[in-house]
Order: sequence, then C-alpha cells, then structure tokens
Amino acid sequence: MDAEIFYVIVGAVAVAAIARWRGWPAPLLVTIVALAASFLPFVPEVDIDGHLLLNLVLPPLLYSAALDVSFVGFKRSLPQIRRLGITLVLLTAVAVGFVAWWIFPALTLPGALLLGAIVAPPDAVSAAAIGRKLGLPRRIMTVLSGESLINDATSLTLYRVFAAILAGATLTVWDGIWQFLLAVVVGVVVGLVFGVVLHQLRMRISDPVVIGTFGLLAPFGAYAIAEHLLGSGVLAVVAMGLYVGFNAPRTDYTTRQQEKPLWLSADLLLESFVFAYIGLQFPRVLRDLGSESVGHILLLSGAVLLVVLVVRPLYVYPTSAWSNFQDRRRLARMDRGIASGEFDKRREQSRRWGQYSAEELRSQIVRERMAGLQLTWKDNAVISWAGMRGVVTLATALAAADLAALDSDASHAIVVVAFIVTVATLLLQGLTLPMLIRRLGIASDIDAVEDEKALADVKEKSRAAGKAFLAEKRLEWEATHGEVDMPLFDAFTKRMTRVEKDTDEAQRVGDSANQPSYEDLVALSRGWLQVRRDILLAERDAGNLDEEVMRELLTAMDAEELALDTRGATREQGRA
Repeated sequence: MDAEIFYVIVGAVAVAAIARWRGWPAPLLVTIVALAASFLPFVPEVDIDGHLLLNLVLPPLLYSAALDVSFVGFKRSLPQIRRLGITLVLLTAVAVGFVAWWIFPALTLPGALLLGAIVAPPDAVSAAAIGRKLGLPRRIMTVLSGESLINDATSLTLYRVFAAILAGATLTVWDGIWQFLLAVVVGVVVGLVFGVVLHQLRMRISDPVVIGTFGLLAPFGAYAIAEHLLGSGVLAVVAMGLYVGFNAPRTDYTTRQQEKPLWLSADLLLESFVFAYIGLQFPRVLRDLGSESVGHILLLSGAVLLVVLVVRPLYVYPTSAWSNFQDRRRLARMDRGIASGEFDKRREQSRRWGQYSAEELRSQIVRERMAGLQLTWKDNAVISWAGMRGVVTLATALAAADLAALDSDASHAIVVVAFIVTVATLLLQGLTLPMLIRRLGIASDIDAVEDEKALADVKEKSRAAGKAFLAEKRLEWEATHGEVDMPLFDAFTKRMTRVEKDTDEAQRVGDSANQPSYEDLVALSRGWLQVRRDILLAERDAGNLDEEVMRELLTAMDAEELALDTRGATREQGRA
C-alpha cells in the first residue's frame, strides 16, 4: 500500500508539473488524468480512511493558504466571507438534506442532512488557481480564499452534529448552536495561542531550518489539540496562519526566504495527491452503485448536484444586493461625519491629495471604502460559479461510510453522491469558469492602478525617511570619526536600492582612518533597509498599501539583505 501511494504521488506531481508548464489549471488536469487512469488494470486503487485523509492533508493546506491571505483584506471582506462560509453552508446543507430525504427516504432525515453537510463546502483551491491565472481582481480572490478558510469548519461541525444524532444522541437546535459556538471559540483561541508561540519562536531563533520544521509541525498540532478540546481544528489552523502571516514581515528575512518555497512545494505535493485521489475513487464508486439501485442513486446524485449549483447564486445575489444597500446607507452617514482630521492625514500621506478640496476628498474617501466593501453583479457571477467541491467533501463521505448508524445502502449512496458532485463541479464549473471570466471581462486593471498610486506614495515616503536616516547617521559618524566626506553619503542617496554598488562606490571615496569601516557601511545599509521595512508595515497597517504589494516589495528588500550577507561572507573568505 505504501508503494502504491508513492506511485500515485509521483504520477500526480508529474501531471501537475506538465499543467504548470503549459499554463493549465493543475487540479483539473490531475483529476481528469486520474479518472482516465482508474480504468487501467495496472493502476492501483488507493483506499485511505477519510478521517486520516482529513488529518494529514487539511491542516497544511489550510495553513499555507492562510499565510498568503491578506489579513487586512480578509477583515475588510469579512461580511461577504461570513455569509458564504457560514450561512450559505448551512442553507446548502438544509436544502440538500430535504431534497435527498424526499428522493431517497432510506437515508432518513438525519442521514440526508449529514449528506447535505458533506457536499455543502466548496473547495476554492482550483477556483483560486484559475483566478490567479486569469488575473481576477483582488476583492474577488480575497472573498473566495476567505470562504475556503472557514466553510470547512462550518461543514465539519454540522457533520459532527448530524453524526451524533444518527448515533442516537438527542440534540436540540440550541445544542447544535452551542456546539458551533464552542467549536469557533475553542478553535480560534487554540489557533491564536499556537500563532503567538510560533511567532515568538520565529523572532528569537535565527536558524531558518529549525523554524521551517516548527512551521511544518505546528498546523498538525493546532488541528489535533483543537479537535481534542471539541473545537474546530480548521479554525485553529486558519487563525494561526493569519496571525503568523500578518506578522511575518517582522521576522528575520532568512525565515521568509526559507518558508515560501517550502510551502509552495508542500502545496504542489498535497494538492496533486488530493485531486488524483478523487479521480482514482471511480472504481469504488462503480462498486457502490450496484445494479439494483443504480438508477435511484444516479437520480439522487443529479438532484443534489442541481441543488448545489442553484442554491449558491440564489443566495449570493439577494444577500449581496442587501449588503450593498446597507453599506451605501452606512457610508452615506460616514460621508457626512468624516472628521477634517482625516483630510489632513490624507494630505500628509501624499502630495497627490493636495489638489482636492475638502468635499472632493470626502467623496474620494467614501468611494475607496465602498470599492473595498461592495461587489458588482459580475463579481457575484464569478463567485456564484466558483463552487467546486474537493477533498473535504470526499474525505467526510468516506468517513461517513464507516458510521455504524448508517446501513449499507445509505453509506453507499452518500459516497456515490459525494463523488459525483465533487467530480461534476470540478469539471463543469472548473472548465467553464475561465470562459465566464473572459466573457464578463473581469480583470484586475483597477488593482494595478491603485497599486501604482500606493507605490508612488511609499517610494516618496521611503526617500524622505532615507534622507533623514542618512543625515542622522552622518551626524553620529562625524561625532565619532570626525568629518565625513559628503560623496560617501551621496553614493547611498543616489543608489539606495543597489546596496552592493553603494558600498563599492562608498569605499572608493577614501579609506582614511577617520572614515567609517566597511562594516559601518554595511550597518548603514541594513539600517536603511529597516527604515524602509518599517514604512511598509506602517502603510500596510494603516490600510494604504495592499498586503500583496507589500510582500512583493519586502521580497526585493530581502534580496538586498541577502546580497549584503553573501558579499560579507565572500569578503571574509577573501581575507582568510
């Protein structure tokens, strides 16, 4: 069995590598190839316990996704994320449950609601991959990513409640609400505790290999402990990832450089295996169908698939319209009540705001806030169609098949329906979503324009802070070394972003006794890098700079610091 899983992983990664090379959505291609390969007699049938699959795959995938999510964007889009990740999952589970009970009474109502909880949560891995490839606006990507981080917690909590009812437990609606609130509170608290501890380790341990190892183990620990305490392991991992990701810019640059490729490789490995595993379950599904009930189960599968596809847009559009209406009313009141101090703050942030009058600036602020809160009908069309199911649906279905309270017909029906819904949504929605995005003409052009404005502001502030920092250091060095030649500082001022050339040019100015040493020049470069990092963090925390843009700039600064370290090591080797 171990060898079979290894062969599946190698084959899945190879297919995913081809998809990435050709620019195709890797999850879809891996699923299609695995489906086709399942008909070959020499391809092994991989059978893994559903609980084991969730415990091994879900924590690292969720943690990696949470690290990349903008916490500022997540908080701004929380109303949409909460509606999709909690309310829509509940509504879908109930709708599917009653339809399934009507078509297949042998499931019983608790069993049908259990099936609803299983197929309710979308898996946004493939949707996010398609969105990034086609350049979806950041506001849509944030909503989809945020939904995928919390909807699994809602689904698994519902699964736990309905499984307990099937086992004979007497639970009221209030008991179910209590279990959900307990899962949320315990999960978030455990995740934040793990996040704080892991962040403190990252701040105090300079070995990136050790920190990377802790980072790999922490999601499993947070998930297991939260589940043991009857909390949501999903929310624990998500809370930890959001906290660590938000504070990552404050850690040593070597930690960030080690972490990113590590998690990219882990994501490729796990996602490839998961979607290959989904496709390879086809022989098991054929066995579970059976000749006697094939028509009945296929009818049930088609009905559940239709409900899943229809409920999402029927919920998204009305709730989004109502939310937009409420936002407009709230922001209109905010428009009238914006303090003049915010105008002064905005004008201080950048000279480009100086041309606006108070009224124009008030309207600009309101428009910006509304742009971050509201989604257009085109945005909602993409969100409505990005409901592909994935590993959580299939893994919980396999786990449900082992429940003693379900008879064989009911357990077989749940597995078959979950498989058909998962594969059908992956192929139907996954293959047509790019066409829909292109047809609607949705692109991230507005993000590029706003990013360009934000970058101009950051660069202006960086130049001002850099000059102030250099002037302060010049005074300090003159007090220590005597008069310092101005060309030395001109070299840094003119080429602040090319540290290696700066130090070369500064060294050529002179090497007299009253001049700072090479180590002093490197310290100057590091100090100026820290000034720029502080500005990025301040702009991010103030909401003036998107977190994705900040991370790109931070990566460039990390490369500058790496160049300093590499240059220093080469210099020491030359002396030796």
